[in-house]
Amino acid sequence: MKKKAGDILKLVIFLGIGIFFIYWFLLKLDGEQKAAILESFREANYIWVIAAMVVSLLSHWVRALRWRLLYEPMGLFPSQNNTFGSVVVAYMANLAFPRLGEVARCATMRTSEQIPLEKSLGTVVTERVIDVLMFGIVILLGMLIMYSDIKDWLYDSLIEKYESLPSIPLLVAVVIGGVVLLIIAYKLLWKRLLHILFFRKIDDLVRSCITGVSSILHLGGHNTWLFIGYSFAIYLLYILGGLLIIQAFEESAGLGLKAAFAIYLFGSVGMVFSQGGLGVYPVLVQWALSLYAVPLTTGTAAGWMLWGSQQVVVIVVGFAYLIYFAMAKRRQHKLPSDL
Repeated sequence: MKKKAGDILKLVIFLGIGIFFIYWFLLKLDGEQKAAILESFREANYIWVIAAMVVSLLSHWVRALRWRLLYEPMGLFPSQNNTFGSVVVAYMANLAFPRLGEVARCATMRTSEQIPLEKSLGTVVTERVIDVLMFGIVILLGMLIMYSDIKDWLYDSLIEKYESLPSIPLLVAVVIGGVVLLIIAYKLLWKRLLHILFFRKIDDLVRSCITGVSSILHLGGHNTWLFIGYSFAIYLLYILGGLLIIQAFEESAGLGLKAAFAIYLFGSVGMVFSQGGLGVYPVLVQWALSLYAVPLTTGTAAGWMLWGSQQVVVIVVGFAYLIYFAMAKRRQHKLPSDL
C-alpha cells in the first residue's frame, strides 16, 4: 500500500513539474510569438520528422538486440520480435508511471518467452547500470565537443546578471581543487560515511556499476564487442534523431552534429525532471538551440516536434505490441484445453 502511494505521489510530482513548465513557458510568450510557433509547425518539412520517427524506432530495435545478448549466458535465446516488443511496451508504461516500464518489460518476456521474472530483472538492472555509464561517456564527449559554445553561452548568461565574474582559468582551478578535496575526503572518511543511508546507496550504485561492467565481459569476446557497439549505436541514433528534426525547419536546417549533441544533452535533463520529459524537454531543447542563434519560436517548435514524435512512436507501436502480447497470452491459456 505504501509503495503504491509512493508511486502515485511520484507521478503527481513529475506530471506537476511538466505542467508547471508548460504554463511558465506559455506565460512568457506574447500573442505574436505563439502565432510564430504555430507557423513554424505549419511550415516544417514533415519528411524529416518521419525520418526522425524511423530513427527513434530503430534505436529501440538496437536496444532490444543489446538486451537479448544478456540472456545468452543463461542459455536463453528470446526472439528478436518479442524482445523488441517488450522494450517498446516498457517505454509506453514509463509514460504512465515512473519505473513501471522495467516491470512491464519483464512481465511481457515471461508471457511471450516463459522467462522467469527474476532472470529478466537481472538483465534489466545490468542494462540500467551500463546506460548510466554510457550516458556519462556521451556527456563527457559532448562537453568536450561543445566546450567553447557552452563556455561562451554560460559566461554571457551570467555576465548579464552579475557585473563581474572570475576568469575561466580560475573557475577551472576551483573545480579541480574541489574534485581533489572530494577524493581526499573519500579516502579519509568513506568508511565512517557508510553508516549514513545516503552514502550507502552511493556505494551500492558504484558496486553495481562495477558488477554490471564485469558481467558484460563474461558475454564472450564477440558478444562483448557487439554489446559495446550496440550501446554506442543507441546513443548515436538518439543524437541523429535531433539532427533530423532540426533539418525540418528553415532557420535551423544548416546546423550539424554539434547542435544535435546540444539537443541530446539538454533534452536528457528534461527526461529526468518530469514525467516523460513533459513540458521540460521542449524548453531545454529550445535553450540548446539558442546556443546557435536559432529563434525562440523555431527552437520551441523543434523541441515539441522532437518530443512529440518520440512519444507517438512509443504509444502507437507500444499499444500494438500490448495487443499482440495479450493475444499471445490468450492462445497460451487455450492450448491445454485444445489438447
